[in-house]
Amino acid sequence: MSSILSVSQLNRYVKSVIESDDKLNGVYLRGEISNLTLHSSGHIYFSLKDDEQCTIKAVMFAGKARYLKFRPTGGMKVVVRGNVTIYEKTGSYQIIIEEMLPDGDGALNLAYEQLKAELAKEGLFDNEHKKPLPTFPKKIGVITSPTGAAVQDIFRILKRRYPIGEIIFCPVPVQGENAAEDLTNAVRRFNGTKCADVIIIGRGGGSIEDLWSFNDENLARAIYECDIPIVSAVGHETDFTICDFVADVRASTPSAGAELVSPVTVDSMLMQTENIMNKMTMTVKRRLNNEFQRYERVSNSRVFSHPEDITDIRKIKFEMLSSRLKSAYTEKVSDERTKFAELTAKLDTLSPLKILSRGYAVAKKDGEIINSKTQADINDNIEIVLSDGSLECTVTGRK
Repeated sequence: MSSILSVSQLNRYVKSVIESDDKLNGVYLRGEISNLTLHSSGHIYFSLKDDEQCTIKAVMFAGKARYLKFRPTGGMKVVVRGNVTIYEKTGSYQIIIEEMLPDGDGALNLAYEQLKAELAKEGLFDNEHKKPLPTFPKKIGVITSPTGAAVQDIFRILKRRYPIGEIIFCPVPVQGENAAEDLTNAVRRFNGTKCADVIIIGRGGGSIEDLWSFNDENLARAIYECDIPIVSAVGHETDFTICDFVADVRASTPSAGAELVSPVTVDSMLMQTENIMNKMTMTVKRRLNNEFQRYERVSNSRVFSHPEDITDIRKIKFEMLSSRLKSAYTEKVSDERTKFAELTAKLDTLSPLKILSRGYAVAKKDGEIINSKTQADINDNIEIVLSDGSLECTVTGRK
């Protein structure tokens, strides 16, 4: 009887057989991604299936996945290169992927479009976030390679057009494995130290692979978060990178970027200064001439040549106003006296004494007016009020 193997022993043996087979190492497969899982650790797990619905499990570990130039999605057709193996714990047959490319479109173009769409959706390209360039920057930051034509063009144009501006140069590699990280750190250093009024970031032309560092997501976010206006001057006029879209201003070339941050030459600045001085001189002369003419008009006016006229005019006006005031006062008093006389006559007509003077009398008993015979009895003492006095009487009868 042959020896009995454990499951672990069997899986381990099959794994060693498969991994020792050179035909199963460096295998190229074409298929469609399904059951995709992007793990937080950076590992990528998915299944690869073909038109016949055959599948194989696949894993791409973070160490390799970080170099992908595109973002895998479910349903995407890809070409992968990897090593076939078995996961011992489950006995699952799988391929560990070393390299993966989209099947059809180039990986870089796909990655570029994916990132561009994502950042545009987040609003990183919106014009409302763009900052204006300073008209006269004192310090100009430059982020590019210390070698090559781009840095020479930028320096040459800045020194010719704007020699009074101080150049703060931050040399970094513009292509290669760590170029994007170095570019990102350079932008953040400028923003942290605030040592420049405007920044030019860029490089000369090249292929999409050469310019790829300027399509980095971290660099795009660093540019978006930077408080200093940034001019993106990458490649040639027909080259577009993510950096161009997120920057405050896009320049077609590094030379054009240098011209944008120095919009006027020294000669034009001197000409502008001379024009301003001429305008100021003309303005001052015109103002002095106007004031002199005004002085001449005032000094020759009658108020200075015959000041007594002012006194006479004021005196006449005073007399006229005084006369008008007196007339108004007299008229007002006369009107009030007339009104008073009219009111007095009305009151006199309504006075009880006026009625008594016509022969009428008022009878009172105990100080109260009697207006009925029933209010007094025989032998009651009553008072008869007349117009010139009163009479004390005794009631002897009633009729």
